[in-house]
Amino acid sequence: MGRAFESQLGSVGVSATSQYVMHPVGRPVFGTIRPPGSKSLTNRALVTAALASGVSRLTGVLKSRDTEVMIDSLKRLGISVDDRLDEQCVTVTGCGGRIPRLTAELWLENSGTSIRFLAAMCAIGPGDGAKGSYRLDGNTRMRERPIEDLTSALASMGCVAKCELGSGCPPVVIESTGLSAPRVSIGTGKSSQFLSALLLAAPYSSVPLDIETLGPMVSEPYIDMTLGVMARFGVTVDISQPGHYRVSPSGYASADYDIEPDASAASYFFAAAAITQGRVTVEGLNQQALQGDVHFVKALERMGCDVKWGADHVTVTGRPLHGIDIDMNAISDTAQTLAVVATFAAGSTTIRNIAHVRHKETDRITAVVTELSKLGIHATEFHDGMTIQPGLPNCSAAAPQLVHTYDDHRMAMSFALLGLVHSGVVIDDPACTSKTYPDFFADLSRLCEEGSAS
Repeated sequence: MGRAFESQLGSVGVSATSQYVMHPVGRPVFGTIRPPGSKSLTNRALVTAALASGVSRLTGVLKSRDTEVMIDSLKRLGISVDDRLDEQCVTVTGCGGRIPRLTAELWLENSGTSIRFLAAMCAIGPGDGAKGSYRLDGNTRMRERPIEDLTSALASMGCVAKCELGSGCPPVVIESTGLSAPRVSIGTGKSSQFLSALLLAAPYSSVPLDIETLGPMVSEPYIDMTLGVMARFGVTVDISQPGHYRVSPSGYASADYDIEPDASAASYFFAAAAITQGRVTVEGLNQQALQGDVHFVKALERMGCDVKWGADHVTVTGRPLHGIDIDMNAISDTAQTLAVVATFAAGSTTIRNIAHVRHKETDRITAVVTELSKLGIHATEFHDGMTIQPGLPNCSAAAPQLVHTYDDHRMAMSFALLGLVHSGVVIDDPACTSKTYPDFFADLSRLCEEGSAS
C-alpha cells in the first residue's frame, strides 16, 4: 500500500513518452514534506541578483527546467553564475545594471517568467550609450503565449521591442541603449508578469519611473512577491497611489537570499490530505510567506478541511468535503488542484475569474474539463472558469484511462491526485513535471510511504 504509483519506464525524465500508472494508497495520507524552492521566487531572485552590484548567494534554489533556462540565458548575456543546483545554491556576480554582452540569442523553452523578465532586463542595455541587440524565443507553445503588452510598454520607453512574427507572441527582438522614459503604462489583464518584468528592470532606468497599470490585474499576489524580492535587494517601490508603482533608479545591492519552498507545489500535498482525509504538514511556509498560493489552504478550509498555521509550517487535516463557489484569480496556479479535489466533494464546485490561465502552458480550463470528462466526471467550462460535479472515474485496474498532460506540469501533478484514491489512472508524459518539480512523483510516493510506516 505504501507505493502510490509506478512508472512503466522506471523514473520521471527517462522518456518524454513515458507513463505513470498510479496505484491507490488505500488509506489516509499522513506525513511531513518540504517542497523544493519556489520557481517564481527563484527566477525573480536570479534576475535581481544578476542586475545587482556585487556578489549574491541564493540558497533553496529550485532545480528545474524553468530555472535552468533562466540561468543559461543569464550566462549568454555575460552574467557570471556559479550554479550548484544539486545543492540548491547559486552564486551570482551582478552586472550593476549594464548587460555585459552586446548581442545574445536566448532560448526560454516554455518559461513565461523567464522570457518576460529577461525581455525587460535586456531593454536596460549595455550602458555608456552602447546598443544591445537581443532575441528571445521558445518552443511552439511559447510562440502562442502573449507578450505584446510588455513589448509595447518597452517600446514606449525608447527602445526597439517587437514581436518578430507580428503575432503579439515570441520571438521577441529587443534593441536598446537604455530606458529613460519617466512614465509607462502596462496592461495587466492577461498576466501580472508584464508588470513584474517592468518592476524588476525599473531600478536601472536613467530617471525615476512611474508605472501605471491598465485594466484589471490578474494574479495580484505575484506583484507583492516581486516587490518583496526587490526589497530584499535594497529597492523599495512607492505604491501610495493606487494603480501606480514609482521606482527610483537606485539599483540593487547584492544580498544573501534564502528562497521559500514552492507554495504552488505544496498545494498537491495539501490536496492529498484533503481527498484521503489524512493529515499533511508542509514545512517552510507560513501566513507571512511571499507566495500568495500558500492561501490555497483557505479554499480547502472552506470545503471542510482543518488548517493550522505554524511559525514555519502549515498543516491540513482532511474532513468530509463539500463543494464551493470560488474566485481563484489570485491563486490561479492552484485551480487545477482544486478542480481535482472538487471531484471528491459533496455538491458542485465552481471556479471563477481565471480566464488568463488559457494562456499558460496549455489552455488550463479546457484541458481540465476535457480530461475530467474523459474520465466520466461531469465538468463544464465557461469563458473564465469551470464547474465540476463530484463523481467516480470510469476507470479501473482492468480498464485504465490515460490522462493527457498537454506538456503542462500542473496537469500531471494535479491529476496524479486522482490516482491516490481511484485505480486505473495513468499519467501521460510525467517528465513534463521537470519544468518546475522534477522529483514530484518521488516525493509524492515518499509522503505516502511515510504514512504507511508510522
